[in-house]
Amino acid sequence: MGVGKSEVGHRLAKELGLNFLDTDELIEKTEERTISEIFKIDGEEYFRKLETEVLKTLQDYDNYVLSTGGGIILREENVALLKSMGPVIWLWAGPETVYERVKNETHRPLLEVADPKAEIKKILDFRKPIYDRVADLKVDTAKLSPEGAVQEILQWLKSK
Repeated sequence: MGVGKSEVGHRLAKELGLNFLDTDELIEKTEERTISEIFKIDGEEYFRKLETEVLKTLQDYDNYVLSTGGGIILREENVALLKSMGPVIWLWAGPETVYERVKNETHRPLLEVADPKAEIKKILDFRKPIYDRVADLKVDTAKLSPEGAVQEILQWLKSK
């Protein structure tokens, strides 16, 4: 969260002449409610199940850049599905940067806690080893503009 997945994803898709898809948006359309509502009513585990279902429906599609929520890698099944779809690019920013970017947002269910800054650090500390294992490329968006991140990704893709 707060690393620029949507912005960078849209720009990257445009540069590559591909469509842009976002798993959270697809879930919200299918469920006809927000991610926050899903978390509040049905819980995180139900939401994670929905993420897996969305990934399965995308297996036969081509020509798109996919943005996912950061927790999608918490299920090994999702990791396998993502890896089968193409390179996995991890947009990263440290906890302080993430907090500064999202502190005024109200649609982040995982941050509806007493100390969101501590929660961000806890989430990133837990997920970082998984991201390190899963990602084909890591891009630190704290140090780059969205366009700079896109250029780094494009350069990496050209080298493959």
